[in-house]
Amino acid sequence: MASGSASMGRLLLVEDDAVFAGAMARALLARGFDVAIAASTAEALACARERPPRCAVVDLKLGDDSGLALIPALLEEIPDLRVLLLTGYASIATAVEAIKRGAHDYLAKPVDADAVVRALLDDGDADVAEAAELPESPLPLRRLEWEHIQRALRECEGNVSETARRLGMHRRTLQRKLGKRPVHERADDA
Repeated sequence: MASGSASMGRLLLVEDDAVFAGAMARALLARGFDVAIAASTAEALACARERPPRCAVVDLKLGDDSGLALIPALLEEIPDLRVLLLTGYASIATAVEAIKRGAHDYLAKPVDADAVVRALLDDGDADVAEAAELPESPLPLRRLEWEHIQRALRECEGNVSETARRLGMHRRTLQRKLGKRPVHERADDA
């Protein structure tokens, strides 16, 4: 997936959840990135070698692989790569380990594209941050939250109580969110 405008540079999105990856890629494309998607560590390394990205957004869990193990491998290929680790299973220990392995930042899912862009550009480079032209409202946040909840629910085999525990929310709150219709993206996000 690539955009006609690559003003923000090439970004490698390493995510095995196709729905989340597609939504995040569209949102990042709309913010000026040239996005490539990889669903595994092997695919990510192949993409990085073929067309080196400026930034990488890596999910912690990639099927049987770990995004933590991928970070040093990507940095070996591209030493100045800016890496952001995403996870639905946030913990202080994982955050510390991600930073030790070379990640520049760490965000917990659900996360919106604006937060990803801010984390990637937060290095004191004001000119680059201004070029991102972030929209006033984070458009995909509700959609990403819905998709993340659905993924967690599938992983818990439909068990709402276990899903709520994993997501760190009250069971009734999760039930209310599940009772709502799926969130649809606005036409200008697609």
